Amino acid sequence: MRPIPPPVRPPWLKVRAPSGENVEKVTEVLRRYGLRTVCRDARCPNMGECWEEGTATVLILGDTCTRGCAFCSVGAGTPRPPDPYEPTRVAWAAVELGWKHVVVTSVTRDDLPDGGALQFVQVVKEIRKRTGNTSVELLVPDFGGNWGALRKVVAALPDVLAHNVETVPRLYPEFRNKAVYMRSLELLARAHAYGPRIELKSGLMVGLGETRDEVVSVLEDLFSAGVRSVTMGQYLAPSRSHPPAREYLPVEAFSSLADTAREIGFARVVAGPLVRSSYRAGTDM
Repeated sequence: MRPIPPPVRPPWLKVRAPSGENVEKVTEVLRRYGLRTVCRDARCPNMGECWEEGTATVLILGDTCTRGCAFCSVGAGTPRPPDPYEPTRVAWAAVELGWKHVVVTSVTRDDLPDGGALQFVQVVKEIRKRTGNTSVELLVPDFGGNWGALRKVVAALPDVLAHNVETVPRLYPEFRNKAVYMRSLELLARAHAYGPRIELKSGLMVGLGETRDEVVSVLEDLFSAGVRSVTMGQYLAPSRSHPPAREYLPVEAFSSLADTAREIGFARVVAGPLVRSSYRAGTDM
């Protein structure tokens, strides 16, 4: 029996290539400070829009992940030791680019006892030291279930703390085989308990073969864990070697999911085919 071909990518998923004066400035400043971004490394479809507005999501703790989820284009392997000067470079780049809201994420570092938590803490401290009213959003891994490490990150008081569940629990063995859905939920619940005033955020992709009921169930789990900000976007295979999308949801489906999320009680919902967890971060959208 011949395999079923993947669906044809619809025209509304076409994006423009990054270009313009602001893109050149962001590129030059990040290069000069030796910083990477998840925009490039994870091949984000919104890179053109965000960089044209002068914003980017900084990727710390190297460019090598210890896991290698099936949907992700970031390389997996054995990472280098953390760079102690990286947090300062992130802060100076934020100053030079005039960022009012800084989003910082990382590869997963299961090789480190604290999962890289200390580097996140230092980034927050350096940004606060060198900027005026810049807000800080951290998109963190699960720290391997090290809740002491999580408590230290929360104690640094980021304005937003995010951790993405990415997909529905049934699909974890296929797409996130080293992650644990319940561990991610526990991280979010503990973060809410440790810092109830911090905005808690999560995100997931659709189009991997999940059902609408499964997505709604995840939204209910996230809300119960204390999450009040959620993003939902279409999975796009970053290369031909990655699993293809099994479905491309129409814009109306995202609007319906957004309405459901608001009915559940989420205060901030951003959903759409090209939405990613850091899309429009720091705005009122």
